[in-house]
Amino acid sequence: MTGKTHPTTVADSIKVKGPASYFPSIEKTYGQPIAHWLTLLQGLEGKKHMEMVAWLKGEHQFGHGHANALVAYFINEKSR
Repeated sequence: MTGKTHPTTVADSIKVKGPASYFPSIEKTYGQPIAHWLTLLQGLEGKKHMEMVAWLKGEHQFGHGHANALVAYFINEKSR
């Protein structure tokens, strides 16, 4: 036996990648579900990516990485 563990379910074997990988940490750190933050970002439509990032950092004390990930996800979803 190699000591490696294997996923017990299909969901366990799927690793979230990209901006969404930050979501659990964002929810824990800032105390609101991702849907809350995406709704707030809708009010900033038309702003540039970095303007939205700066807003999250200034108004809600987001760290740069969390703000950037959330805005990247928001913009990507709007373009679908």
